[in-house]
Amino acid sequence: MEFLAALAVLLVTAKSLEWFFERFEIHPILAHVLTGIALGPFALGVVHPSEELRVLAEFGLIMMMLYMGLTSNFSAIAQNTKKAVVVATLGVAVSFVLGFLTVSFFGKGMAAAIFIGVTLGNTAIEVTSGVLVKERVKRVISSVLMGAAFADDILAVYLIGIVTAMAKGSLNLQAFGVLTLKIFSFIAATLLISEFVFKKAGWFRNIVRNLNVFFTFTLILTFLLAIIAENIGLNQIIGAYLAGLTISRLRERKDPLVVTRIKLNELIEDLQVVLTEFFIPLFFIYVGLMFNPPLNQVSLPLIAGLYVSAVLGKLIGCGLGAKLSGLSWDDSIAVGIGMGGRGSLELAILTFGLNAGLIDQGLFASVIIVSMLTALTTPVFFKAYLKRQKLKSSS
Repeated sequence: MEFLAALAVLLVTAKSLEWFFERFEIHPILAHVLTGIALGPFALGVVHPSEELRVLAEFGLIMMMLYMGLTSNFSAIAQNTKKAVVVATLGVAVSFVLGFLTVSFFGKGMAAAIFIGVTLGNTAIEVTSGVLVKERVKRVISSVLMGAAFADDILAVYLIGIVTAMAKGSLNLQAFGVLTLKIFSFIAATLLISEFVFKKAGWFRNIVRNLNVFFTFTLILTFLLAIIAENIGLNQIIGAYLAGLTISRLRERKDPLVVTRIKLNELIEDLQVVLTEFFIPLFFIYVGLMFNPPLNQVSLPLIAGLYVSAVLGKLIGCGLGAKLSGLSWDDSIAVGIGMGGRGSLELAILTFGLNAGLIDQGLFASVIIVSMLTALTTPVFFKAYLKRQKLKSSS
């Protein structure tokens, strides 16, 4: 099927399924991913992943992260930095242990067990953000979730470095030192520039006042930081999120006429329609299209074990981290559930592991399925839990 026809079929099907799911209060992400699975190679084979769809999906992911950054409260995240680090660290640690033990139990070998433990340790920031885009949650929960997902990706960089060293047969401490310097220099420089440009610089008022110029500036900054992030070893979505997060600091700007806040809100409103109706669905549709495991090599007990490890790893680790950081048990459980999704970064890590010979086709397919299942079920669990808490508080 040609690109435009495929795009039309995917979007119409996804939106139709989304509207149908709304009657049952099922999260739209489910509709988008299921559309890709149903129309893709795994089921009907009507549409196949193409380079054009991949590019659109990646662009949608970047724009979604920009949007999440724009709608984030930097001061709230800054206030919860310690909480986010504790939540992310314990979530990664518990998920690694459970994933390692599960793979070891099925006799897949030490290298494969370590690799899968590393893979399960990462939270998909795009799944977390996709959930928060649609759900209204407490500010403290959303800031901890985004901060922890952000810190989680930073930790994932180190873990991927370990896996890379495993594949090469050596661990280079100097390389870790250089990587550490790059990461913290990038983040510190970005936040430092935002302090002076978006909060204090007088010349920036001229850019903000013209919405067209402001929109163009936002896109340029987003792509620039995404490119820089990728070149220093981070995922490009971190750069996109940082771009939105730094621009969101306009809310902290002292402006008696409130012009900057008004223009920021106009920018967010203009982006929201295009993103939620086109780009964000495309990303999750493409995730569904990529779902095409070799079923004859897949072990259902292994998949079940890995799925339980993935869910419990984040629920126990992140939930405990949130509780130790001072959150209530109810909010801690919400954080543990919200951190449960996996996504695009896992697909990249798994592909590397397969090519490096660290895992076989069966394990590769199994973790792909687990990753998709967590992306599907995390929004459902999160919404159901929030609904339960609202009913509990109102009774």
